[in-house]
Amino acid sequence: MKTLVSVAEKPVLKDEYMRDVAAMGKMQNRGTTPKIHRAWLVAAVTAMALIATAAFRSTTGAFFAPLENEFSWDRTGLSAAVMINLAIYGLVAPFAATLIERFSMRKVAIGALLLVSTGAGLAVLITELWHLWLLWGGLVGLGTGAMALVFGAAVANRWFTKHRGLVMGLFSGANAAGQLVFLPSIVFIIEATEWRVASLTVAACALLVIPLLIWPFSNSPQEAKTTPFGATLTEEAPAPVNFKPTQGAIAATLSSLIRAMRYPAFWVLAMTFWVCGWSTNGLIQTHFIPAAHDHGMPATTASGLLALIGIFDIIGTMASGWLTDRVRPWILLAVYYALRGMSLLTLHTLLGPDIQPMMWIFIIFYGLDWVATVPPTVALCNQYFGPQQATVIFGWVFAFHMIGAGTGALTAGLFRDMSGSYLVAWIVAAVLCFAAAISLIFLPRMRRSHMHTPLVDTAA
Repeated sequence: MKTLVSVAEKPVLKDEYMRDVAAMGKMQNRGTTPKIHRAWLVAAVTAMALIATAAFRSTTGAFFAPLENEFSWDRTGLSAAVMINLAIYGLVAPFAATLIERFSMRKVAIGALLLVSTGAGLAVLITELWHLWLLWGGLVGLGTGAMALVFGAAVANRWFTKHRGLVMGLFSGANAAGQLVFLPSIVFIIEATEWRVASLTVAACALLVIPLLIWPFSNSPQEAKTTPFGATLTEEAPAPVNFKPTQGAIAATLSSLIRAMRYPAFWVLAMTFWVCGWSTNGLIQTHFIPAAHDHGMPATTASGLLALIGIFDIIGTMASGWLTDRVRPWILLAVYYALRGMSLLTLHTLLGPDIQPMMWIFIIFYGLDWVATVPPTVALCNQYFGPQQATVIFGWVFAFHMIGAGTGALTAGLFRDMSGSYLVAWIVAAVLCFAAAISLIFLPRMRRSHMHTPLVDTAA
């Protein structure tokens, strides 16, 4: 039996592979395959896996009040667990592609879901604060990091030649869907029973996705003996995926960071995304429910408002992508951050036992603006570092996003414990957003690295 290798190294095997693709295409035309293309089943399972891994990370704020009541832990200690989780999540994400190529998509996904399920399941046994840091922060952080959007990008690139952008939009919305589906349910379970039942529910949901990764999920169309969705027999078929990266792959990923750090444009993109993470995942996602609870709003009501942010998040991301093709990306980012800062200055006065009319405006706007920063940031990574390096550079910029989220979560908890209110936390986040908007004004004057030297030696 012949071993498949890179088609670039073995032209003969490429010809054999093209004949196999043609044969598979003829089988499809004869009606021997299901009417629903296997690629859509793989995409559905991928979306479910992304939702499951995002669920526990996006619902941690709902556990703050019951943990405080049971263990008398302060908001700072609980926020530290979130900080660890978000930091690990962000740092693992740039290496996700290497993990996928070395161990296969299926193994990475199963491992990630097992880590999330283990962390959520063992959380019911915690008695010390460091147990929470280890489980919520460490295990769940590793699992969610391995299932970052890089995983979705790998699935879209391997399984789709048509509607690839649509599929990536589906995966991008999986995190928001996880928040939308799970958060109100988790809050309801906590109030109807206790927080341990809710934690076990998340663990069970993660485990239920694993059998679907055996079938209908598959690592590649070649493994499933089919072709990518939208591929025709006259097109160049993708190379069989049987590549195992060398030990230099991780070193190359780190090298790209070191070289990118030489350029001011990288720091502007990284630090503005750091502020984005601080003001979204770190502050609002983590502390909105406990902050609303401080003002007398029921947790179920606050979780419903946060879920609405998830709905408008999807709409805002799609609209931002459309605008990115028509407006200079740095202008969009400057506007996004400036408006976000102004909205944060109003939040303290909007919180109360009942929902004020202006709160609806805040929820709609913050949802539209939540990850609207992603499309223009990706576009700027491509402009300033070239298409070959844009993915890995965005991976590192995304790492800064999650580190900023962790820092914001911890800092907000500290401010609340020190002053008894989140007012200072809202103001600090607003000031950071204004600073991010101002820094983007200087971005057009900064040189583009790919015009001068590649970030990674292509011979490595």
